[in-house]
Amino acid sequence: MATSAMGISALTFIAVAVLTPVLILALRYFKLTQPIRAEMPAGIQAKKGTPLMAGLILLIGSAAAYIANPTPWTAFLGSSFLLFSVVGFLDDFKKAAFQDPSGISGRAKLVLQFLFTGVLLYMLFEHFQLTSDITLIGGYQLALPTSAYIVLMLLFVVGSANAINFTDGLDGLLIVVALPTYMFFFAITEKPEVELFCLAMIASLLGLLIYNAFPAKAFMGDTGSLAIGGSLSFLAILEKVELLIPLLFFVYFAEQLSVILQVWYYKRTKLRIFRMAPIHYHYSMKYGWTENRIVLVFGSVSSLCALLSWVIWYLWM
Repeated sequence: MATSAMGISALTFIAVAVLTPVLILALRYFKLTQPIRAEMPAGIQAKKGTPLMAGLILLIGSAAAYIANPTPWTAFLGSSFLLFSVVGFLDDFKKAAFQDPSGISGRAKLVLQFLFTGVLLYMLFEHFQLTSDITLIGGYQLALPTSAYIVLMLLFVVGSANAINFTDGLDGLLIVVALPTYMFFFAITEKPEVELFCLAMIASLLGLLIYNAFPAKAFMGDTGSLAIGGSLSFLAILEKVELLIPLLFFVYFAEQLSVILQVWYYKRTKLRIFRMAPIHYHYSMKYGWTENRIVLVFGSVSSLCALLSWVIWYLWM
């Protein structure tokens, strides 16, 4: 399977690299471009009019994994990617078509995410024999009541998907941060289907990075970022690495926490902790870091977190 997975991933990379320019032309033709909020800094304002929803091209990765090995596992992983992509697409389409930076309402996005997460968790328990145990250090298991586990995983998946969505704020940032996370799951899995899916996603992300790196020719939008968030969250559940999530998802949670703290502190004091949240904007506005520097630093931190997570998993789990 390893050899065929490498072949499929190579074909996926080529397909994404070749077809993304076609998608960009189509997005420009239909004027599906990025609107920018008025409060964003000048460097971000300059990106107004960049084609949005290029994350659609990432569906090639999940589709390739299923076509190459059409099993229930690849169908499930593809479904997790697709359903969260649908939520992101609805949000992006309203933004782009009506030039409305707010997109669909936050409540609508959350309702859809909770609904899709609930359906996917039901599938895991009914058809994939998912247990409500959490793996601890030393191979010990913490047995949770099924209802408690489902509630925790509902909150985790939706929270993580949105945390990962927050990370998509600079050219190439989310792709560079997400690549090590997918590589972690590729490295630890014993399921050929998960291995194939992760490699296909890595290949499609690398193919898109050609056009999403600074200066970006297109943005993946929520269509891509929420899909990445949903699939990574469910990979954590499938591989039973719940204990490692705070470390493995450290960059994503730091981005989300910076937003939560900023809103909470401003409501209390009318002052700001950060120059702007999510925190990647803070490094740009306060310290003058370039986009490429922020992407390099955040990607390096994500790589270190993935490596440390693998060491912990390998030695003690």
